[in-house]
Amino acid sequence: MKRENRSNNEMREIKFTKDFTKHALGSVLVEFGDTRVITTASVEEGKPKWMDKEDVRGWVTAEYSLLPSAPNTRCQRERTKVSGRTQEIQRLIGRSLRACVDLTKMPDLTITIDADVIQADGGTRTASICGGFLALKIAVEKLIKEGKLKENPIIEPIGAISAGIVDGEVRLDLDYIEDSHAQVDSNIVLTKSGKIIEFQTTAEGAPYEQSQMIEIFNTAQNGIKKIVDMYEKV
Repeated sequence: MKRENRSNNEMREIKFTKDFTKHALGSVLVEFGDTRVITTASVEEGKPKWMDKEDVRGWVTAEYSLLPSAPNTRCQRERTKVSGRTQEIQRLIGRSLRACVDLTKMPDLTITIDADVIQADGGTRTASICGGFLALKIAVEKLIKEGKLKENPIIEPIGAISAGIVDGEVRLDLDYIEDSHAQVDSNIVLTKSGKIIEFQTTAEGAPYEQSQMIEIFNTAQNGIKKIVDMYEKV
C-alpha cells in the first residue's frame, strides 16, 4: 500500500486554531490531515473527592468522545456507559498532561480537558493530546493573569504522534487506511526535552525487530519536535 503525497517520515498537514469555542477558558481546534478534534479546558475550584484533605495538589483530568458521524460509519453515542476504548484513550490523555504539570503549583483547582472528535481519520488520541496541551496552556496563562495561579505549573511542553510499520516500512502519522493495515501500531508521547511519557507499540501480526522499534521511536521523536515548534505560532 503506497502512501500518496508524502514520504514515510512526513506528517500530514497540521493546524491549530486557538479560541475555537467561546465559553471554555482554553480551546483549540486541532487538525492532523482529515482528523479534527475540538479540545477545551474547563476549570473548577476544588480537587477530586478521592484526594486526601492534606494533599496540596490540584488535578488535571481528561474526557474523550467521538461524534457519531466522525468515523466513516456511524458510531453510537456513549450516553450511560463508556467503552473500554474510550476509557483507555481518556486515561492516556489525562496522564500525559499530568506528566508535564507540577500539580503542587495549582492547589485546589481541577482542570478538565475535553477532547471531542468531530472527524476521524487516524491518530485521534495523539491529536487530542497535542490540542489538549495547548488548551491547558491557554487556560493556565489566563488563570495566572486573573491571579488564580501564582506561578506557571507547566514544566515543559509535550507532543504526541502515531507511527507504525506498514508493508514492512516505518511510517509516521498514520491515517485510517494505513493504521488499519499496519503490522505494528505505535502511539508516542514525549516532552520537549525528549523524555518519554508514553511509548505504546504493539505488533498486530508477526513480532517485530528491536531495530524497527528504535526506528519507530526516532521517527516519532523527529515528528514531535516539529509539532512542539508549531506551538509557538499558535
